[in-house]
Amino acid sequence: MAFEGLSSKLQEFTKKLRGKTRITESDLKEMLREVKLALLEADVNYKIVKEFIADIGEKALGQDVLKSLTPGQQVVKIVKDELVELLGGTQSDIAFSPNPPTIIMLVGLQGSGKTTTAGKLANLLRKKGKNPLLVACDVYRPAAIKQLQVVGAQLNIPVFANENSKDVVHIAKQALNIAYSKLNDVVILDTAGRLQIDEALMEELQKVKQNVHPHEILLVVDSMTGQEAVNVANTFNKKVGIDGVILTKLDGDTRGGAALSVKKVTGKSIKFVGVGEKLSELETFNPERMASRILGMGDVLSIIEKAEETINQEEAEELAKQLEKKEFDLNDYLAQLRQVKKMGSFSSLLKLIPGMADIKDLKVDDKEFIKIEAIICSMTAKERKNPKILNGQRRLRIAKGSGTTVPEINRFIKSFEMTQTMMKKVKDRKSMKKMMSQMKNMDSKELQKIKNSMK
Repeated sequence: MAFEGLSSKLQEFTKKLRGKTRITESDLKEMLREVKLALLEADVNYKIVKEFIADIGEKALGQDVLKSLTPGQQVVKIVKDELVELLGGTQSDIAFSPNPPTIIMLVGLQGSGKTTTAGKLANLLRKKGKNPLLVACDVYRPAAIKQLQVVGAQLNIPVFANENSKDVVHIAKQALNIAYSKLNDVVILDTAGRLQIDEALMEELQKVKQNVHPHEILLVVDSMTGQEAVNVANTFNKKVGIDGVILTKLDGDTRGGAALSVKKVTGKSIKFVGVGEKLSELETFNPERMASRILGMGDVLSIIEKAEETINQEEAEELAKQLEKKEFDLNDYLAQLRQVKKMGSFSSLLKLIPGMADIKDLKVDDKEFIKIEAIICSMTAKERKNPKILNGQRRLRIAKGSGTTVPEINRFIKSFEMTQTMMKKVKDRKSMKKMMSQMKNMDSKELQKIKNSMK
């Protein structure tokens, strides 16, 4: 995952600091040297690293910090604030036109994931109430038009293409007429890329810009290319002029240097990040939240947003009714498992929970949840409703059907029974409200005790 190496080293650094009641200048310099090496290993631009460390050192060595009762926590705050600033400072959104449609032109090199990102962006904007139209402006790459049409069909989002024309400006203008007639308030142009930056590519993009006047030009870059991604962003900005960056493959084995360098080098903000292969896995980039994740402070707001997007309200109500009747069977368990899976991998969700990063031995294998799903799906309707009937013969059959073993079945049933007992304790909505009310009326000391017990 992105930032993994950098994240672990920065978390070690902040952990050392938090417990310090006194910090000397030599202590700080030694720690900052470790941070410097971690940033360089993460492929962050050298000049940016030098400036970043100098800014932290200058602020952290101030008399107010060194004489503070909690200098460690003060320095951690400085590191976080500087990291937020490095990542862009504030969240940068698309500037929608007051007179629709808003035209968004996606540019970038071939292989950066531009066409898939066009679909992801259209999907994300639709969730925000927009009515997007995808436009196939890549008339050179074989099957580029077909790829966009397939993506559009998967998302049920319209795609405009003119396979008889090679004039990209003409295609874009035709698409705008369609958007006006069909009331599409966002038009996303998927332009052609090249294997490398060349004059022909830039000239074509400049022509589209001059004739169509896009409201946003977003550069799609592959974060796996590290500092090369920053160089590409710089060149596109100088030649065409970009309004923001979309970083793809941030879920891959990338060191994260591109994300930490783009804003400082180009002056343009990262607006979105691709965090997976699914067409739903594009996120609005938030520097504050990303800095919290890197430093292991969690990101509860993102968990809540993911839950709001994916959890089916009707199914949640149905589960509440089941709990009122003291019923919670394997059908309910499977439904809940699938709801959570829609939010992303379990391991990635755990990283968003504050305090979880400090637990070194905590390992979650997402394959285990695939096994659990296979086990439940190998049961009959009667067995799911009442697992108590699972005798040795039935368990052997389920093990064969799910590709697991009887001991694995036994362990799962035992853990399910514990979950079932816990769920049945929440007898009704009144008891749930009472529990919430008690939590609300707790004083800060009690809440702190709970937080400490979770660490």
